[in-house]
Amino acid sequence: MTLARTWSVGLAGVHGALVEVEVDMAAGVPGVVLVGLPDAVVRQSVDRVRAAVVNAGGEFPLRRITIGLSPASMPKQGSGFDLALAAAVLAAAGAVPAQSVERLVLLGELGLDGSVRAIRGVLPAVLAAARAGHPQVVVPTANADEAALVEGVEVLAVGSLAQLVGHLAGRTRLGPHARGALPAPPDGPDLADVVGQTTGRRAVEVAAAGGHHLFLAGPPGAGKTMLAERLPGLLPSLDEEGALEVTAVHSIAGSLPAGAPLLTRPPFEAPHHSATMAALIGGGSGQIRPGALCRAHRGVLFMDEAPEFPRAVLDTLRQPLERGQVTIHRAAGSATFPCRALLVLAANPCPCASAAGDTACTCSPVERRRYRSRLSGPLLDRIDLRVELPPVTRAAWLDGLGDPEPTEVVARRVQQARAVAAERLAGTGLALNSQVPGRLLRERFALPRASLALAERALERGALSVRGFDRVQRVAWTLADLAGRTVPGADEVAEALGMRVQRAAA
Repeated sequence: MTLARTWSVGLAGVHGALVEVEVDMAAGVPGVVLVGLPDAVVRQSVDRVRAAVVNAGGEFPLRRITIGLSPASMPKQGSGFDLALAAAVLAAAGAVPAQSVERLVLLGELGLDGSVRAIRGVLPAVLAAARAGHPQVVVPTANADEAALVEGVEVLAVGSLAQLVGHLAGRTRLGPHARGALPAPPDGPDLADVVGQTTGRRAVEVAAAGGHHLFLAGPPGAGKTMLAERLPGLLPSLDEEGALEVTAVHSIAGSLPAGAPLLTRPPFEAPHHSATMAALIGGGSGQIRPGALCRAHRGVLFMDEAPEFPRAVLDTLRQPLERGQVTIHRAAGSATFPCRALLVLAANPCPCASAAGDTACTCSPVERRRYRSRLSGPLLDRIDLRVELPPVTRAAWLDGLGDPEPTEVVARRVQQARAVAAERLAGTGLALNSQVPGRLLRERFALPRASLALAERALERGALSVRGFDRVQRVAWTLADLAGRTVPGADEVAEALGMRVQRAAA
C-alpha cells in the first residue's frame, strides 16, 4: 500500500482554509474513489487529472485509488484542487518523491492537454497558506503576480503539469516568481467635466469626505451619472490592507483587470436595473460569489434609475449597508463578504422624465407618488444626503461661467477632512463620520443645543426620524471638517438638514 499527501486551499467567502489531499493506492480492481464532500466540479477533476497525466507524458496508475480531502466535513468546490490531486497521485505512484509534495500547497486547474489554467481566488488562498505556515505555493503562471502579493511565501509559477513533474523530480528546478512592477492605475473621469450643478458637486464632495450615502434626483441630463462616476476619484487611494481586501474580493469574483494583480483605487460598480438579488448581493448555485455590492467594497456602488430596480432587491441593501458585511447562506454552507461601500442612488423625478423638469411634466400626482414609493422609506432613511438637481441652464452650459474645480483640487480637500476626522476619532476604531454610532455622537461628540435647534424642530414635527437626527449630526461634522471648524455650528447643521429633508419635502 502506498500513501502520499499534499495540500490545497478551499474558499469560504474571502477566507481560505487549508485542505489536505491524501491519496492511497492498493491492489484491487482499478478505480478511483473521491471522498470529502466534493462538489460536481471536484468530482470531475479525476477525469481531468487522468487525461492531463497521460497527455503530459506520464502514466496514470491502474490500481485502486482512494483520494481523501480533509477536513471531510468542509464542502470542497471549484477546479482549483486539480493540480494538488495530480501531484498526490503521482507521488503515491512513485513518479515523484512523496516528500517533495508533503508541505507544498498547489492551486490550479488542469486542462486535458496537461496545461495549468488560471483560477479564481488565488490571493485569499495564498494568504491562507501563509497563515498556516506553508513556505511554498504552486500556482498557474497567469496567477503568479497575484500570488506574489503575499509576503513570506515562495511562489512557484507553472504553465504545465510536465513542468511541475520536472521540478518535483529534480530534473528542472523552478525559481521563485519575482513580481513585476505594479502598473499605475488609469486616470478616471474628472470632476471639471461637470458644468454647473454647484449643489451636486458639493454633495459628492461631502459624501466622499464623510463616507455618506447619496441620493441624486433630477431630470435627464442634469449630471447625476457624471457626478457618480467621478466620486471614486475623490476618495483616497486604498492602503495596503484595503488593497489586499478589495483585490481578494475581485479575485474570487473573477473580475480582476488583466495586468493589474493589485487594486489600489476604490472600485466603482454600476449594476443594471435588471440585476437580480444574487447579482447585487451575491450567491450562486455552486460556489458562492460576491455580488456588485461586495465588489464595490471600499468604493462606490452606483444604482442608476433606482426606482426601476425591484423593490425587494433594493431592500436587501438595508442590513448590509448598516453592518458593512453580508453573509450568504446555502444548503452546502455559508460565505461572508465585506461590503462597506458608498451607495449612490439616482432617479428621475417622475416616469415621464422630461429634461425640462417639473415645468414640462405630464405625470399625474398619483403616478409621481407611485414612482417615488418604489424606494422604501427604511432604505431612504439610511441615506444621509438627498439632493435635487435642477436642469442645467443655458448660461452654465454654453457660456461656461467660471472654471469648475478639477478632481485633484477637490480630492485634496476630501483628504484633509478625512485626516481631521480620523484624528478626532482616534481610539474609537472608527475612521469616518458616517460610521460614528448615535450613542457616541451624544456622549463624546455632542453638539451645542443652540446649533441643533433647527434639527430638533424637524424631529418634533416628524420631518426627521431619530436615525435621521443622528445622520444630520454626522453630516454636520463632515461639513465642519471641510470648513476647518473644530465644532459644527448652526450653519453646518442647517446645511446638513437641507441635504436630508429636501427630497422628503419635494
